[in-house]
Amino acid sequence: MCLGIPGRIVATTPGLDLGQVEVAGVVREINLALLDGPFVPGEYILIHSGFALERMSPERAADALAFFGGE
Repeated sequence: MCLGIPGRIVATTPGLDLGQVEVAGVVREINLALLDGPFVPGEYILIHSGFALERMSPERAADALAFFGGE
């Protein structure tokens, strides 16, 4: 079993597979190469081990964050 954490995209750099993603108030660099772009700031993704695994709706991300006590 693996644990995925929702994160909100803050910014991306064109031409790179990395994005700045906010997780629990901390901005981290996340690899977005496993998903098709483009990415939009404010969009939610599921993160595991520094990689974005899937896109998430804001509602689904809010549910997951509430489960973890994050929001």
